[in-house]
Amino acid sequence: MILIAIIFPTLSFFLRGKILTAILCLLLQITIIGWLPASIWAVLSLQNSRGDKRNRKLIRAINRR
Repeated sequence: MILIAIIFPTLSFFLRGKILTAILCLLLQITIIGWLPASIWAVLSLQNSRGDKRNRKLIRAINRR
């Protein structure tokens, strides 16, 4: 998924269901100069969502005790 986020940042947002963010990312990556920030943004967003999912799982495990 990280490779998709680097090569096709807009597709990365679409696959995760963030339609408005994907459109904004597409507008950013239309330019060659904007491609790098769009790729970085997509990778960071992917990492943040994975971290959020991991934190929710840990909180659920703690609350079960």
